[in-house]
Amino acid sequence: MGAAARCARRGSAEGCLMGKVTGFLEIDRHDQKYQPASDRIRHFREFTLPLPETEVSNQAARCMDCGIPFCHGDTGCPVHNQIPDWNDLVYNGEWEEAARNLHSTNNFPEFTGRVCPAPCEEACTLNLEDMPVTIKTVEQSIADKAWKMGWIKPEPPAHRTGRSVAVVGSGPAGLAAAQQLARAGHDVHVFEREPKAGGLLRYGIPDFKMEKHHIDRRVAQMEAEGVTFHYGVNVGVTKPVQELLDSYDAVLLAGGAEAPRDPKLPGQELEGVHFAMPYLVQQNRRVGHEDTGREHPLLASGRHVVVVGGGDTASDCVGTAFRQGALSVTQLDIRPVPPVKENKLAVWPFWPTKFRTSSSQAEGAEREFACATLGIEGRNGRVTGVKCARVDHKRQPIPGTEFVLRADLVFLAIGFASPIHEGLLEQSGADLDGRGNVKANVTDYQTSVPKLYAAGDMRRGQSLVVWAIREGRQAAHAIDLALMGTTTLPR
Repeated sequence: MGAAARCARRGSAEGCLMGKVTGFLEIDRHDQKYQPASDRIRHFREFTLPLPETEVSNQAARCMDCGIPFCHGDTGCPVHNQIPDWNDLVYNGEWEEAARNLHSTNNFPEFTGRVCPAPCEEACTLNLEDMPVTIKTVEQSIADKAWKMGWIKPEPPAHRTGRSVAVVGSGPAGLAAAQQLARAGHDVHVFEREPKAGGLLRYGIPDFKMEKHHIDRRVAQMEAEGVTFHYGVNVGVTKPVQELLDSYDAVLLAGGAEAPRDPKLPGQELEGVHFAMPYLVQQNRRVGHEDTGREHPLLASGRHVVVVGGGDTASDCVGTAFRQGALSVTQLDIRPVPPVKENKLAVWPFWPTKFRTSSSQAEGAEREFACATLGIEGRNGRVTGVKCARVDHKRQPIPGTEFVLRADLVFLAIGFASPIHEGLLEQSGADLDGRGNVKANVTDYQTSVPKLYAAGDMRRGQSLVVWAIREGRQAAHAIDLALMGTTTLPR
């Protein structure tokens, strides 16, 4: 139900507006707090302290009638959540309707409410005064309450189309596409290389940011809707791509961008130097009681750790190392120290570059900015230190500024270059773009191979979970349209 319909039903002018008319003037911004760092580093569980329901309603009441809500356009929310609408519904106590509204654009709001960096809040009109609505917290609260109250149920299709679709990869893009296609009546089969579904949501993002039971219950919902999951199937390695193309009416590639950027540092071959993702995956397997696949556990306990990189993956390594008992953790970032406060008039409503401290960094990490990593030093084949230097405005090392950081363990976390080409992509024969991603447009998501589609990180490169969900939904729309000639799936 839109705002205008709610206004007519209530017979009041207030119902036409988003939230409380004067809420943003009367109510201060309050967000979820964290357990103290000294407590949360002792476990791998989520550590946010949820707001009481009355406070969530108060925060939703702060949503103003701003005229052009940049929060739910591409600038703020790639899945186009109708943020002002469900803020208004929460403020008026209509939580179940808010949950329906939220799920109309986002298949998995409990995922995004936990791990999305919230570009919607940066795009909020109230962020011009550094007091944006706590959109991410309201979203998570709606989703969590919907599960608690039993409002989220399987939605199997009323009719079957007789068409079948294979989805390769069960990350957020693959899961979103599979759920949409199953609800449209298609026979959907998801092929996943790992023992469980979720992709990097399960194996990359640490449990202290999102516990994996959130994924498990969505998988159970999707299975009840008719989706079939095939685990331990590495398409392109243990199962030929052509077999899928021969057996299904459409095949969607929804894998990740897993090939790490390789700095090729001198000394990188030393024992104790690792790319970030294997480290995070091993710990997530350990928490999930899965086989880690390593004879020698990769642990930071009792060690001095250096993390090369300034992004989310690097931050996840920091938090994981502290929970494993690292003696010290230092994070290296080649970028200069960003400003504490951005120039609003120059960048709003876009995502600004400004000084941010993640919850993991706040647990005690040392941070070195404007710092180039020159190489890895070692003794007897094992890492002992990281050689660094300060950089100029062109990010070039400044002679005479070299220094060495002690290190027993080094993690390289400078992003991902592309999907892995060996196996699946080489076997598929699909064209790649200039960055090595699968080439497909955002209109029909079709690759150069008939019946073969691509979406998510495998198509657009490393990105946010909200972009993965958006692409999965849009690819489902395109596939349903191609198979049936028409579609009711939202784009």
